[in-house]
Amino acid sequence: MAKTYIRVDDRLIHGQTIVAWCPTLGIQEIIAIDDESAKNPMLRSILTMGVPKQYITHIVTTEEAKEILKQESDKNRLVIVKFPSLLVAIKDEIQGCEQIILGNMAKRPDTNHQVTGATGIFFLSDEDITNIDGLIKEGFKVSFQQLPNAAGTSWETFKKSI
Repeated sequence: MAKTYIRVDDRLIHGQTIVAWCPTLGIQEIIAIDDESAKNPMLRSILTMGVPKQYITHIVTTEEAKEILKQESDKNRLVIVKFPSLLVAIKDEIQGCEQIILGNMAKRPDTNHQVTGATGIFFLSDEDITNIDGLIKEGFKVSFQQLPNAAGTSWETFKKSI
């Protein structure tokens, strides 16, 4: 049976995704969910230009993602979102995922927590924390892991550094 992994990374698809995460997780299908990128042909092109043809790649809106994720797949999937709030919107469709892996989130106007011990590029808002806590309560496994060859940290442990 195929597995689904979730990555929170505000860069969506980039070199690290292709050369590190996809091979490590045995990914065959990439689903990047971002309404703005999905509606902009230039952004879609930029996000997919470095993706080898071996990967089925989707740059989709939240609603399109819900439809794709409802369908059974025999391919290991990597779902990538920019922010935890989107995971709340698709939580029914990602039930049973292997794990949610927190990665890169740059500073935004609403972020007021910089995670210490991270690479300096992981900032959270109060809403992000509430959303992740809610996902944990619903049974999702959430961890922070910058690279696949780095040790992962559970959300509970990671949250203490905030």
